[in-house]
Amino acid sequence: MITALLIDDDCNLRNGMKSLLARYAPEIRIVGEADSVETGVPLLLQNPPQVLFLDIHLGDGSGFDLLEEVNKKGKLNSQIVFITAHEQYAVKAFRFSALDFLLKPVDPEELQKVIGKLKDVIDKNDNVSHIDLLLENIRKKVDNFKRIALSNSDGIHLFEVSDIIRCESEDNYTKFYIKNSKPILISKTLKEYEELLTEHGFERIHQSHLINLAYLKSYIKKDGGYVVMADNSNLPISQRKKDRLQELLKML
Repeated sequence: MITALLIDDDCNLRNGMKSLLARYAPEIRIVGEADSVETGVPLLLQNPPQVLFLDIHLGDGSGFDLLEEVNKKGKLNSQIVFITAHEQYAVKAFRFSALDFLLKPVDPEELQKVIGKLKDVIDKNDNVSHIDLLLENIRKKVDNFKRIALSNSDGIHLFEVSDIIRCESEDNYTKFYIKNSKPILISKTLKEYEELLTEHGFERIHQSHLINLAYLKSYIKKDGGYVVMADNSNLPISQRKKDRLQELLKML
């Protein structure tokens, strides 16, 4: 069994979440509940669970406030799943921090996906860097996040977004090529990272390639068109992306 705490200020939502877990994830055992920062902090410190289901909005503060208070007294190694309404800023912060979240109302299929991911990482106890990066981003109250957490079978890796040279699709995985680092393979699609990184100067030039324009060395028109990157890779440009890329290069 996997132990879990449920912290949400709405009793009906807590009961609904327990019903969903009982039906779709019976291996999860709720060992405690709280409805506020005040009651949640001591519960977490006294009885750290393997998984924490945490609402963002609590009666006396936020789920982020709760994590800040727990961090003052020690590091929390529980895997965290946030439960939230669709708040663009918070969701973006979760994605940059490689943390799982569920949108209200909780969809059973999404819940099962999250539980499946939790089973793969539950015993690694390496969630601290996720949480630290999330709180760093939340404190700054800006959405131009400078660092990103990438999670794979080896653990959690934090990188400066500006150090990412390019990303390459490998089926449902994405390989990151990063300055002064070995390539790292992440089990998420290139489309997901395109959505996160486009506003950071990245451009999708091909079905398989997302590049950081800051590392583009040359745009070669012959042989169908390709770019040369700072890591000396030659990457093809899809026909429909050529005009867009040439317009972007004029602005650099």
